[in-house]
Amino acid sequence: MKLFSSNASPYVRKVRVLIREAGLTDQVEEVPTTTTLLQSDAALMAANPLARVPSLTRDDGPALYDSRVICRYLDAKANAGLYPEARLWDVLTLEATADGILDSAVTGIAYEKRLRPAEKVMEEWIDSHWAKIARAAKVVNDRWMSHLAGPVDMGQIALACALGYLDFRHDQYGWRKECDALSAWYAKFAERESMKATAPA
Repeated sequence: MKLFSSNASPYVRKVRVLIREAGLTDQVEEVPTTTTLLQSDAALMAANPLARVPSLTRDDGPALYDSRVICRYLDAKANAGLYPEARLWDVLTLEATADGILDSAVTGIAYEKRLRPAEKVMEEWIDSHWAKIARAAKVVNDRWMSHLAGPVDMGQIALACALGYLDFRHDQYGWRKECDALSAWYAKFAERESMKATAPA
């Protein structure tokens, strides 16, 4: 299997962390890919018509894309148990919360600043997306710490990758405000070998 990959993409990082946690590093070749919103990589386009990373090519079927699809597939292939049936809906909800944080952080804020001329950047748009991120972090801090204290699952991995991206791209906004418990959990989770091996540069 081949994973079209980008070191800075938090969606890719979710998959790369899962690969390491599930013991699949010898089965998945990571292919560094340069693709942007304005210019797509040809090999990536051939595998994924949306030309987005992550995308996973397989020998026994069409390419898979979207990080949640790829993560479910690899977890099932490795029988890694990162989507435990007994906690499945909580895991999926936490993963969706993490991906929502990323959608606002990437599409809502990073692309707004990166793609628009400075005089056309809409600060109200950025503020509204940061408000969503801050609310989500606070809800996790207030309601999800017992889940985060449990065995490692995909919800935890997704959340850690989202928080890592906030540190990487949006540290100036300070997601840790009023989130002491979540901040302490993340500091510990970030020391896992899978997280350190996939940290964006």
